[in-house]
Amino acid sequence: MQNPDLNPTAEDESQPIARRFQRLSLHLSPVPRPLAGGDAELQLSMIKCARRAPKLDVDSASLSDYMRGKHREIQERVFQFFSSRPELQTPIEISKDDHRELCMRQLVALVKEAGIRPLRYVVEDPAKYFAITEAAGSIDMSLGIKFGVQYSLWGGSVVNLGTQKHKDKYFDGIDNMEFPGCFAMTELHHGSNVQGLQTMATFDPITDEFIIDTPNDGAIKWWIGNAAVHGKFATVFAKLMLPTHDTKGVSDMGVHAFIVPIRDLNTHQTLPGIEIQDCGHKVGLNGVDNGALRFRSVRIPRDNLLNRFGDVTRDGKYTSTLPTKNKRFAAMLGELVGGRVGLAYSSVSVLKVASTIAIRYSLLRQQFGPPKQPEVSILDYQSHQHKLMPMLASTYAFHFTTLDLVEKYAEMKRTHDEQLIGDVHALSAGLKAYVTSYTAKSLSVCREACGGHGYAAVNRFGSLRNDHDIFQTFEGDNTVLLQQVAGDLLKQYQEKFRGGTFTVTWNYLKVSMNSYLSQPNPVTARWESEDHLRDPKFQLDAFRYRTSRLLQSVAVRLRKHSKTLGAFGAWNRCLNHLLTLAESHIESVILAKFIEAVENAPDASSRAALKLVCDLYALDRIWKDIGTYRNVDYVAPNKAKAIHKLSEYLCFQVRNIAKELIDAFDLPDQVTRAPIAMKSEAYTHYTQYVGF
Repeated sequence: MQNPDLNPTAEDESQPIARRFQRLSLHLSPVPRPLAGGDAELQLSMIKCARRAPKLDVDSASLSDYMRGKHREIQERVFQFFSSRPELQTPIEISKDDHRELCMRQLVALVKEAGIRPLRYVVEDPAKYFAITEAAGSIDMSLGIKFGVQYSLWGGSVVNLGTQKHKDKYFDGIDNMEFPGCFAMTELHHGSNVQGLQTMATFDPITDEFIIDTPNDGAIKWWIGNAAVHGKFATVFAKLMLPTHDTKGVSDMGVHAFIVPIRDLNTHQTLPGIEIQDCGHKVGLNGVDNGALRFRSVRIPRDNLLNRFGDVTRDGKYTSTLPTKNKRFAAMLGELVGGRVGLAYSSVSVLKVASTIAIRYSLLRQQFGPPKQPEVSILDYQSHQHKLMPMLASTYAFHFTTLDLVEKYAEMKRTHDEQLIGDVHALSAGLKAYVTSYTAKSLSVCREACGGHGYAAVNRFGSLRNDHDIFQTFEGDNTVLLQQVAGDLLKQYQEKFRGGTFTVTWNYLKVSMNSYLSQPNPVTARWESEDHLRDPKFQLDAFRYRTSRLLQSVAVRLRKHSKTLGAFGAWNRCLNHLLTLAESHIESVILAKFIEAVENAPDASSRAALKLVCDLYALDRIWKDIGTYRNVDYVAPNKAKAIHKLSEYLCFQVRNIAKELIDAFDLPDQVTRAPIAMKSEAYTHYTQYVGF
């Protein structure tokens, strides 16, 4: 191509092309430079090639090995056991009472016939325990929750809050299902505010017993899993009241946990002083028998106090290694964080199932097409890609992040490292809230994406949506958990100005408060090349910039409003801002972990596929909050447009490998169980189901 500078009068098409690329270079490169005609041609060629990029060659088996990791074998063992026992598989139509009995049979069979002993893994290998929980929940979500109540909540409370005498007495009975139990924390009037619980445990020094009492209807233990039918014991959370010799008569030592027998081990009859009622039919999870418990002067031995963090001597004196009621309370709740870890991890499992059903069907289903041409797959429509491909990208992002959380939790239990404890507590709260909320919304999107066939119960979206819905509430209401994350961020923000250290997850704030909050660079704000937009550094910097700006601005607002409204009023005034801050931080954590997973992929095929999916996750999130970036000129209008275009193109690219990506989840047909998602002959399975 002739250089236009050598012949300025030539009416060559190269002139406008070269001028255009010369102007573009001001945006695409930090150091402006003139473009020769040859350079222009080269760049045009590169753009055309990018738009015609061939479909990636994805090795689903290799990618699956990377994702499922070392606990694949135990999960396959669970799947194969239930596949070989059709009488233990949950039918589409089943009554509440029958579902409860089936769920109990499933759990007992898993332990006694399949030989799975979960409580040992709770203590020795938490990551393996969560893998078993995920597999059990894939068989029936009610089974996964009942499994968690027995081992993570009831068993976990005994193991983590008790001492050796409690493990010696109860461990084997819990592990082998001889001692089915409950976790009795929530009350009719109090759920999230655990310190506000009203159930009382008053020490009687004469008989060396605690007296468990429900002082009013508001203190009735409510929504207690395993209580309505099967439970024989309950870990009851109550205020420990000690007699004193002053005018008050008793001293409130704060909420503690007590083992309370609720039914006779042999006859299964309700014990004296215990009243049990059934909470009845629920929106979902009707295989779990939730009940309500009232205690009327129920006496238990002093040894039934789970006394790891606080104890009472024979003569009624309180002893603890922790100096204050608040510190004891925090230590107690800190030991129960495994429930949140498990829910975040299990929620991703539900999202995998829903995504698999919706995407397999969307690849199968054909509707309309060009004139006189065959109909096309509905996943070829841009609108359908926009619904499902960012969701698939998020599923991958959540998988790697929650897997990292499980590993961090296992390390925390092994090392008891103080910094890691703080990190896991904040991360589990944020991920549980963010992931379960996202999954709940996505289940409705998946149902809609499958049209009328998505409304059939046999295709599972209704049961998945109803069973999963409560994930947003139990183990901590999501709005409350996000406030905990925001509170931790503000605490770290204050520590920064006091020269303190940051816990692992918040390390980037050390840099962000200095560099991210400086005036956005007007040159980089206009860069729009694909290489730049797909650079992990740009993506992560953008996520962290947003979090840092939200943190700094809400700190200023809280300081301002607290002068007139007080601390509580200021927090409430800024609440939506605080929730957005928490979500932004969690998204930054998710992206960082996804980028790390891409870098650690074991082969080029998996790395290329994951990089594509990771780029879609990052750019889709940036585009969804583009107003924030535009408001502060972090992204110029031309760059915003480029982000939008590239995210749509990446949606198309991910669609091209969507089958391989969902195949990498490696979910067998007996787990997805929806006729429209069968790996072969889906329509045949569907018509046979209805009787043809």
